[in-house]
Amino acid sequence: MRPFELLAPETVEDAVASPGTFLAGGTTLVDLMKLNVLTPRQVLDINAVPLRGIDTTDGLRFGALERMGDIAGHAGVYPVISRALLLSASQQIRNMASIGGNLMQRTRCSYFRDVAMPCNRRVPGSGCPAIEGANRMHAVLGTSDACVATHASDVAVALVALDARLRLVSESGTRTVDLASFYRQPGETPEVETDLRPGELIAEVVVPRLDWASNSTYVKVRDRQSYEFALCSAAVALRVEDSRIVDARVAAGGVATVPWRLPAVEEALRGAPATVTAFEEAASLAAEGARPLSANAFKPSLLRRTIVRALLELTEGNHS
Repeated sequence: MRPFELLAPETVEDAVASPGTFLAGGTTLVDLMKLNVLTPRQVLDINAVPLRGIDTTDGLRFGALERMGDIAGHAGVYPVISRALLLSASQQIRNMASIGGNLMQRTRCSYFRDVAMPCNRRVPGSGCPAIEGANRMHAVLGTSDACVATHASDVAVALVALDARLRLVSESGTRTVDLASFYRQPGETPEVETDLRPGELIAEVVVPRLDWASNSTYVKVRDRQSYEFALCSAAVALRVEDSRIVDARVAAGGVATVPWRLPAVEEALRGAPATVTAFEEAASLAAEGARPLSANAFKPSLLRRTIVRALLELTEGNHS
């Protein structure tokens, strides 16, 4: 780790006025600083900044510094969000990590985290060895010839499924962006991962009210039961009336370079009977456009099965 200056602003105004890298829980930033992947000269500890609070009166609102564990345990949080948070990491990390920091976490690609290796996200133009190398954990959707790294956040997948928005603050004011459009697919500029502008800070996560999201879940498939990143995941909310699907929200993780919304699957589910056959037909659309690599050709099939599993979980006893 290289030397750096640590500052601790106590107001939003002071935080966004100071050049530097924001530090909340530190569960990602500190790791990357130890590896010299990130070498900020100035770090801003923002934990004293008043960006906390959980409001469930009309939809959901989370202050960016709210800890993952506190949100997961809150009674008014939709199950898909709570479950995604609980499956994200160990209890110790959930107690430290902030929701804003989780949404801003960097990829877990081993080439990105190894400064001895080329990586277009870390050093633009240096190459992407994962395309021909160790790529079992990598993406099959939203990839480019410059990058195939998978987005790491679980809760971002759930939030994208529910049309969450971010409130961003800077010296020039406040703006609100859809979380789905906040993340950028790599294209030819994989080093630009989000729509966050210089000096901007995530202040709040806003989830619109969706009463039927009480029937929702997050299914995560991984190599071991705990403390592991997803090979594939599905965030699903389902509205079922008289054994027929009225509405659906579906997003996937572990298979794409960004949290991956699946509108074609949602459209196929709307109006369909809550049956295994209908679920399988809708899920067959999930991997359209996939570009498997040498070691992850199993992911399109795994994605389809994961979605069906989530749908079955939400309709147990109502399908045939």
